[in-house]
Amino acid sequence: MKCPNCDRPTTQKDNPYRPFCSERCKLIDFGNWVDENYAVPSDEAPPSEGGVQQRETQTSDERL
Repeated sequence: MKCPNCDRPTTQKDNPYRPFCSERCKLIDFGNWVDENYAVPSDEAPPSEGGVQQRETQTSDERL
């Protein structure tokens, strides 16, 4: 099997980083998810900034 990040051959048996070849490749992949370079497809539109702020304000008002 090839590493999904660098395409080097990897061993599956006793590899703590599988499917990656190394901790480095695993962390690179994780960083891409965190930076939103990868995303799961969705039919929903992302919320606008105004919508988020409005919901936060309503929640704060409801607490009072």
